[in-house]
Amino acid sequence: MPATYPLTVSVALCTHNGMPYVAEQVRSILHQTRPPAQLVLSDDDSTDATVETVNKVIARFRAERPDSGISVTIIENRPALGVVRNFEGAVAACTGDLIALSDQDDLWVPDRLERMVAEFERRPELTLLHTDARLVDGDAKPLASRLFDAIEFTPQEQQLEREGRAFELLLKRNVVTGATTMFRRDLLERALPFVDDWVHDEWLAMVASVFGTVDFLPDALVDYRQHGANQIGAQKLDARGKLARLQEPRSERNRRLLSRAEALHDRLTEADAPEKAIDAAARKVEHEKHRSALPRARALRIVPVIAAAIRGRYSRFGRPRYDLIRDLIQPDR
Repeated sequence: MPATYPLTVSVALCTHNGMPYVAEQVRSILHQTRPPAQLVLSDDDSTDATVETVNKVIARFRAERPDSGISVTIIENRPALGVVRNFEGAVAACTGDLIALSDQDDLWVPDRLERMVAEFERRPELTLLHTDARLVDGDAKPLASRLFDAIEFTPQEQQLEREGRAFELLLKRNVVTGATTMFRRDLLERALPFVDDWVHDEWLAMVASVFGTVDFLPDALVDYRQHGANQIGAQKLDARGKLARLQEPRSERNRRLLSRAEALHDRLTEADAPEKAIDAAARKVEHEKHRSALPRARALRIVPVIAAAIRGRYSRFGRPRYDLIRDLIQPDR
């Protein structure tokens, strides 16, 4: 059932050696026009002054605004858990009706929370919302493109989300970036624990698309910093970069894609998901098994790849102009 309005917000901020950007990000969170009720900092065994710096920023904020009422929860993982498990622990500690994910090195526009919460309050059926972002460099100077451009989030794909068909889209590929995401906390009842081989934002979006509604805002509400040390970043590949991918071995990638598809099917079956979703997930497994079993010799792949394309598998479960060419060209090892 939708939470009683007005909705409260928790921010799940995950860090690992977050100097020198984390102070700016925490300030941008604390000074939102609609402040969060809770900030959860989950630090993954930082060896720099990340936690100390965050504590100083919070102390200064409390001195300036003693009546702010923002609660702070700090988790220190020893040893490090990795990005996905760090976020898993952070969101599990959140108590708000809504959870906003945060990277350590970004900057939020002042009304990010206000604008996203308004969508959830206006639309009780909405489960997960993501937005565009402005790509900036290490000095927060704008780069040439925005996030949706970098990931090539096409008008056709956007239309699928607008029509409530996000599951259909996400079976092809992920378009949801965690740093721009907010979701209802009750999604965690279905999504936890996160499964292996899935990044946390991909998994949350997929589960939300099965059991609820996923949508996006076209506004850039985050400055998404690209500085060379991102654990997960966004870069638009040029022709040389795309060619380099075609020269990478295919075996490990295909193993991971098959494992992801199997994990999704298993979880949906266990969670008593709609039969249509379970069936689609099973067909996705069949497709990834087919891809993994393609012959090592490129010439011998032509017939099975074309046959799968004729059956519509590449268009239903991937991006044909990329995946079909990958399967024909990439080396096996």
